[in-house]
Amino acid sequence: ARNVAIGIQDFATLIEKNCFYVDKTHFIKDWWESGDSVTLITRPRRFGKTLNMSMLEYFFSAKYDGRGDLFEGLAVWEDEAYHALQGTYPVISLSFAAVKAADFEGALYAINDILAELYQQNKFLKDSDLLSEQEQRDFDTVSADMDAKVAIVSLRRLAGYLSRYYGKKVIILLDEYDTPMQEAYVCGYWEELVFFTRSLFNATFKTNPYLGRAVMTGITRVSKESMFSDLNNLKVVTTTSKEYADAFGFTEAEVFAAMDEQGLSDLEEVKHWYDGFTFGEMTDIYNPWSIINYLDNRRVGTYWINTSSNNLAGKLVREGTAELKQDFEILLKDEHIFAQLDEQIVYNQLDEDETAVWSLLLASGYLKAVSVDDEPMRQRLEEPLYELALTNREVRFMFSTMIRGWFKGRTRGEYNGFVRALLDGDKKLMNIYMNKTALATFSYFDTGKNPSESEPERFYHGFVLGLMVELAGRYRVTSNRESGYGRYDVMLEPYDAKDNAILLEFKVHDPCDEKSLQDTVAAALKQIEEKNYEAELIDRGIEKERIRRYGFAFEGKKC
Repeated sequence: ARNVAIGIQDFATLIEKNCFYVDKTHFIKDWWESGDSVTLITRPRRFGKTLNMSMLEYFFSAKYDGRGDLFEGLAVWEDEAYHALQGTYPVISLSFAAVKAADFEGALYAINDILAELYQQNKFLKDSDLLSEQEQRDFDTVSADMDAKVAIVSLRRLAGYLSRYYGKKVIILLDEYDTPMQEAYVCGYWEELVFFTRSLFNATFKTNPYLGRAVMTGITRVSKESMFSDLNNLKVVTTTSKEYADAFGFTEAEVFAAMDEQGLSDLEEVKHWYDGFTFGEMTDIYNPWSIINYLDNRRVGTYWINTSSNNLAGKLVREGTAELKQDFEILLKDEHIFAQLDEQIVYNQLDEDETAVWSLLLASGYLKAVSVDDEPMRQRLEEPLYELALTNREVRFMFSTMIRGWFKGRTRGEYNGFVRALLDGDKKLMNIYMNKTALATFSYFDTGKNPSESEPERFYHGFVLGLMVELAGRYRVTSNRESGYGRYDVMLEPYDAKDNAILLEFKVHDPCDEKSLQDTVAAALKQIEEKNYEAELIDRGIEKERIRRYGFAFEGKKC
């Protein structure tokens, strides 16, 4: 069995050391023969984008002329016509993966530093007789602290120099193009970065007479209006596109062949943990990072979710609407939701548009599209309706861990205390712990547009998600479901006949109708009785005596 190396993203290193590698060189031929001018390919993180870009560079770049040995025995080398193509083009290859800054100035400096390094790698151009005196001065202006105006035209200028030197138009490879944009959204400098990046992309990919072909990769397809308004030569390949469906990620056949090579046989467990991705019409795609780590460690684990920050996903769920949290309750129970999606991510709409949230979570690999109904699109010119589920066990584990983290630290002790008091039926301790938990976490679930002090739905649904995680295995936790003559707030149905069932009803104090929180709590209890919320539990064979009912009254952060 070949040695399984972790974290090597350089194609030549993998081949020369005879490390474990799944042949994806057919992508070279597929892309080249497509003839597309600028190709944007979106895939979740750790899906081989960087390795494939490295592979493209080693194949096409004149720097690696004569390195056909790297491709011997691989799919692309079976076609002799491609032997003559290897190492014959000037290539500019760069990545924005490391551009993660707290403000626009930091992001601009990081991008400038990458561009300056490119110029240093091609310093032979300045040392040749190719450049005029003015061009040599322009060459020297490219540095980490250069003006944004210089940075915007720097790639186009470099393409021009290389094109004249080699007598061919240039191939440009830009990996992880959207990493700076995700950071900009989280840190609050989205508008500034968009203006700069739109100008950079226009100069590099649209008005660049020296550009031959280009490939861009990223996790999301940023909306055309935000980023690509001038690029009418852009071919976009998302996770729902048919093109290159098996070029990123491992197919099930490739995974099972790799396990056979390494002498591993627990196929069903690996499938349950890591299968679930669908690209185009190809199902059963596996995350390469998880599989490689599994092969190396020879046991399943949470490999993919631990490799990068999940802050954005957590922010969107935590600060989302009550309806979004209800949908997440459904997803965490391994059930499906239905939502309309727009694959063009508009970052500045994430705070107010659930369609954008689900679209980003799908593009990021946290959700999978079980089915797609495009009837709404055909009949009413609306977006297709997607049936969505959590991708696999590894993703579910990630969200469970994330939700526990919402109640960590000082709050976590009080939160766990509340759960214990709830199960023990200790109403006095429930009041104490719930007040402490609510006080510490109300604002945590507040987006600022609907303050939790006056409307605690965000806190309450985040709280329900926490209950689902804490009580998984002992209770089936549901919320906002029909039972009797209305919709209950929270129902805890025990899996063990020895445990009591529990109904929780939340009410906000209305000073016009209720003098005190005690009156509000009495109204909550009365609603449980009058609406007959326990009907569903009784229908499932739970005796009335085993059903406990609790009303909760909120006034600001007081419970």
